Amino acid sequence: MESHVLYNDGHHKCIAFSMPAEDESVPSNQFLIIDGKEAAIIDPGGDLTFTPLTLQITKFTSMDNIKYVIGSHQDPDILASMPRWLIHLQNTKLLIPTLWERFLPHYNSAFTKGRLHHGLSERLEGIPDGGGVYTLGDTQIMAIPAHFLHSVGNIQFYDPVSQILFSGDMGASLVGNSGIKVENFQTHIGSMLGFHQRYMASNKACRLWADSVRQLPVEMMVPQHGKRLEGRAIFDEFLDWIEKLSCGVDLIDEGTYDIKELMAMTKMNAI
Repeated sequence: MESHVLYNDGHHKCIAFSMPAEDESVPSNQFLIIDGKEAAIIDPGGDLTFTPLTLQITKFTSMDNIKYVIGSHQDPDILASMPRWLIHLQNTKLLIPTLWERFLPHYNSAFTKGRLHHGLSERLEGIPDGGGVYTLGDTQIMAIPAHFLHSVGNIQFYDPVSQILFSGDMGASLVGNSGIKVENFQTHIGSMLGFHQRYMASNKACRLWADSVRQLPVEMMVPQHGKRLEGRAIFDEFLDWIEKLSCGVDLIDEGTYDIKELMAMTKMNAI
């Protein structure tokens, strides 16, 4: 696992982590925000990332300083490692969209459940659909609604000190990692297009989201997969592109649900 320092003013730091690309899993980025003596992990990933991520984090802060483990949504590449974090970090809170609170226990097992020193419900703090603001050290993390992009209950995170938007699957590409910035947005579109057409729910959701985040002073957008977008100009290019993109339900028609060929291949019992 590699670490990439995205911001460091001596007191406040933002670090991204990435695993080498492997054929069997989608490459993903994990994130750490530190402000003084408190830290938060964003989208810590699956079980395979737990040990290497832990080793990397201890290079920047003590594990005792981690106040929050934060999940943007329910996917396994976001939170499958959740039980291990809760076992090893006894006083850490898990922030997760409220919609997914009752689903997270399915990542647990009898083995890990027996090793939790507190009930899971005591460790969870649900993020409301409308988002929220969470204190970290001398600053705050803003949780921003990003529903249906792609998860039906999805939250992004904005750091007002570094002006970094941790955008989850929005802006994702399956090339590179967060240690690499996009140099030319137009040539980068091809790396994002198929992903966004399939994973983003609709143009309406993309457009409303773009209108919302334009209000923020964003100097960097860092998705959970692929390269980061650095600088306001390239961020605006992305917003101009995504707000016009047809995707998700915009692209389906009757043919999407056509089962005639499947019926022809199946021995249908006469009724």
